[in-house]
Amino acid sequence: MDGVLIDSEPLWQQAEIEIFPEVGVHLTPEDCRRTMGLRIDEVVDHWYALQPWEAPTKEEIGRRVVVRVGELIRSEGRLLPGAEDALRFVGARARLALASSSYYELIDAVVDGFAIRTYFDVVYSAEDEPSGKPHPGIYLTAARKLGVDPTRVIAIEDSLNGVLAAKAARMRCIAIPERAIASDPRFGIADEMISSLTEFDERFWARIAV
Repeated sequence: MDGVLIDSEPLWQQAEIEIFPEVGVHLTPEDCRRTMGLRIDEVVDHWYALQPWEAPTKEEIGRRVVVRVGELIRSEGRLLPGAEDALRFVGARARLALASSSYYELIDAVVDGFAIRTYFDVVYSAEDEPSGKPHPGIYLTAARKLGVDPTRVIAIEDSLNGVLAAKAARMRCIAIPERAIASDPRFGIADEMISSLTEFDERFWARIAV
């Protein structure tokens, strides 16, 4: 969802850069990119391990970030170019699941706020998993809920952690990284790399369909 359907990665960065200084952790956009694709509790754990603080609790900091992201989604969020057209195109040819590291309250804000819930057969959050991405659990569970073997699934990801999760689940993966990280050679493990969802058309589908 984040960075694939909605342009929310800048909103996550803004929220983290605003909230973490409350505990003495001053982040840059580059710092935030290092934890892209992780659940917010794992993001908080990451920075706490490097720069521990006494109060407020890790849970409270994570909660404040989530609340702020929700506010930003509602005030500034927008679907990425080609997102709804791609959902409509692929939805006519395959079953769709949304498997997101975001908590359900943010997923609901997006899929209901932009009226795209009906495109998905499954909507699932890593909130229900013991571990978030890059662990493959979220993708394996989403595939099971779809009733599809993971090797017959195509995952679409914008973050390296997401690509790692998809490939660990033995899925094919299309990467759509933001321009600032698109040159990272680690994205080479993805099966395809495109610049946006506007590239979904009959020719592309014929090449990637499994």
